Amino acid sequence: MPKVNKINQPLDSYKGGKSTLCPGCGHDAISNVIIKAAWENSIEPEGIAKMSGIGCSSKTPAYFLSQSHGFNTAHGRMPSVTTGANVANKNLNYLAVSGDGDTASIGIGQFIHAIRRNLNMLYVVENNGVYGLTKGQYSATAEEGSRKRKGLPNELKQIDLCAMAINLGCSFVARSFSGSRKQLTALIRAGMSHRGMAVIDVISPCVTFNNNEESYKSLQYVKNNNQELHGLDYIPHFNPIEEIEVPSGGFKEVKLHDGSYLRLETISEEHDVSSKKMALDALREADEKDKHVTGLLYFEEGIPTLDETENLVDIPLAELPENMMRPPKETLDELLSNFRS
Repeated sequence: MPKVNKINQPLDSYKGGKSTLCPGCGHDAISNVIIKAAWENSIEPEGIAKMSGIGCSSKTPAYFLSQSHGFNTAHGRMPSVTTGANVANKNLNYLAVSGDGDTASIGIGQFIHAIRRNLNMLYVVENNGVYGLTKGQYSATAEEGSRKRKGLPNELKQIDLCAMAINLGCSFVARSFSGSRKQLTALIRAGMSHRGMAVIDVISPCVTFNNNEESYKSLQYVKNNNQELHGLDYIPHFNPIEEIEVPSGGFKEVKLHDGSYLRLETISEEHDVSSKKMALDALREADEKDKHVTGLLYFEEGIPTLDETENLVDIPLAELPENMMRPPKETLDELLSNFRS
């Protein structure tokens, strides 16, 4: 008998089709983590809506959660489509997968407004610094001075999506690496449990166009220049904390909306995830040293989500009964009367 999770689902229930990406692509590692994270969090596959735009990254939802709802939108338009779906059915778990081009270029305006509205979703950016589908042009997240296998070094300053998200007030901001399976799994599991917008920028090397030594997003460069803020453990709400192994160093726990915890083990200096200044300083210092800082950068609980701001009814709009969708004439007359007064 296959091993099952808390809702008696085997891991196969969370898998998808066979990947058609280049062998060794970091995006496939992220897909495998998403499969494991959703299974370990015991989320019903049918209760997940996976959203994407255009690009190598946006092909990946075909490779996980085949039993979940899915919508592949136009280039850069995923946040607005997700906003509409979220308003119509707030009870689904929204998992958005995008890329550095889909998010930092054509979709940057929609990304910004999704953060402003605190849309209840996990937004994973699979960030490789290039446009893979159009043969490897630099994207807006490619570091200044970084070089691909062919062509001149990038002359433009990069956009840091984590710094942007923090400045815009995003309530959960993290950066990880597709090769850091344990860290990425903990962050994605925590992002799935967070209420509000959770942004995880995942450095995901492109093995075809951007995996040479001169590239700041190559596999070897990230491995050699990765500064972790802390070790991570995720403790789901259905596991008592005392059953989890306590890290050897100092640690603190971040409580998530559903009662789960993200345990942060100190590796070097103390990082306060509730401090925007410390998060931005960590990103700036890493940038100055041509390094990548990974881990949970910033966290804030309690910011009203879009459905709370809009004061939506408890029943999802998609499931409202006819008597609530079509109020009686007396109610409409009263409403119109109030507008006239």
